[in-house]
Amino acid sequence: MGGKRIFDVTVALGLLALTVPVFLVVTGIVWAGSGRPIFFGHQRLGRDGRLFRCWKFRTMMTDAEKRLEGDPHLRERHRTNGFKLPNGHDPRVTAVGTWLRRTYVDELPQLFNVLNGTMSLVGPRPIVPDELECFGPDAHQLLRVKPGIFGAWTAMGAERPDYPERAGLELSYVREHTFGRDLAILLRSVPVVLRGEEDG
Repeated sequence: MGGKRIFDVTVALGLLALTVPVFLVVTGIVWAGSGRPIFFGHQRLGRDGRLFRCWKFRTMMTDAEKRLEGDPHLRERHRTNGFKLPNGHDPRVTAVGTWLRRTYVDELPQLFNVLNGTMSLVGPRPIVPDELECFGPDAHQLLRVKPGIFGAWTAMGAERPDYPERAGLELSYVREHTFGRDLAILLRSVPVVLRGEEDG
């Protein structure tokens, strides 16, 4: 087990121990607000192009994927906005889900992705297969490392750029990542998480 992996597992276990009460409260809130399932595992691209389930607390209606596929206008907005919609502008998101996204609490289950080895604490954010084309001829480089909960792009908070600038940031991390840079990204991510996400 390498140094980065030891660090990932140690920190993830520590964060899980600290956030057990949060998991229990949010599980109850999601259940009361929109029923089961509590968690949602979206298919994302991992290291070497392997598909894996990126876990989150469920923030959308249970038929969210069908709604997206069945609404050409919504699907086009989703694609042109970097394969996501701004918080507060996605009709598929539940009332509880809006709050979970704004506070980033919905991302907590990704600590289990870190423990099972499909993600790292720091790395490029996991993308859907269709998103890979945004990285152009260097797309293969993105798949050389595990995706992360935190990264050079997410650490920019409200200043996070869209593609193609986002691709440049993520690829720069892949080419130049070091343990020291990982620590710097984690430190920059703390105030971003504390401020939360603004409606866009």
